[in-house]
Amino acid sequence: MLDRTDPQRAIAETAARCSNWGRWGDDDVLGTVNFIDEAKRREGAALVRRGASFSLSQRFDADGPQKGWRRRTNPVHTMTDTGLDAVHGGQGFPHGFGGADDVIAMPLQCSTQWDGLGHIFDHGRAWNGRPADMVVTSAGDLVTGIEHLAAPVASRGVLLDAGRTFGDEGELPDGFAITEEHLTATAEAHGVAVGRGDIVCVRTGQLTRARRNGWGDYAGGPAPGLSFTTAAWLHRTEIAAIATDTWGFEVRPNEFDHAFQPLHQVVIPHIGLLIGEMWDLDALADDCAADGVYEFWLTAAPLPITGAVGSPVNPLAIK
Repeated sequence: MLDRTDPQRAIAETAARCSNWGRWGDDDVLGTVNFIDEAKRREGAALVRRGASFSLSQRFDADGPQKGWRRRTNPVHTMTDTGLDAVHGGQGFPHGFGGADDVIAMPLQCSTQWDGLGHIFDHGRAWNGRPADMVVTSAGDLVTGIEHLAAPVASRGVLLDAGRTFGDEGELPDGFAITEEHLTATAEAHGVAVGRGDIVCVRTGQLTRARRNGWGDYAGGPAPGLSFTTAAWLHRTEIAAIATDTWGFEVRPNEFDHAFQPLHQVVIPHIGLLIGEMWDLDALADDCAADGVYEFWLTAAPLPITGAVGSPVNPLAIK
């Protein structure tokens, strides 16, 4: 049982029990992505039967969920050359050639994204016990930048549709804490096992609700999500990564009287777990419910932005 009044103790004790510091050597920059080896990728690729492909990304546009908290805004997309320029402006190219160009400005964690290993610290310590001020500076993440994950994040994917399994009409209510028991029961209901090197996608249905009712407080407000008590399961199963359809992965409000994202404080700097947020799992979930197959090939490479502590991603699930 959690003592709601003492998050400090719960975080410290859980971090000590679940720590992967030193597991892959002092110089490690991959964390749990180390669990994805060549055999695991072959296993995942072998799951492709129909060739059906699902993008698990929200669209990156001005109609996204962000409201400006900590300078997180929605993408600003600007055209620098257009068809109007080509037809009326005289772009200066020969033989009738014309074209369009554009730029985008956005926080790297404004929509479907990965949290990198340099994103969260615990008492000034980053992944693998490194001093945070020696890892992330104004020059970026000098050690565990997201660019290190550009190649390895492709593996067997597993969908755990907790929204359909425990929710009302496929949606969990805000504040619903998904426990290890919920995760295990959902896997059993889907006839799928979770294990080493898997990328686990947990659908709560909150994004479905936000699309129907409007964004509201989707970004940073109350949400269903993983219970703090799932830290041991996340460590024990040796999964490579986990992603949800919510803003912050873990249940909100958090399970302590005064806390902010305590599960993040354990799983990123101590377990070294790759966390995905704001993934769109609805079309994939509909297909899995229709054919009864909840495992697939999943590739989800971040953009190799040197020194970044997070990255937009367009995950592809292929069945």
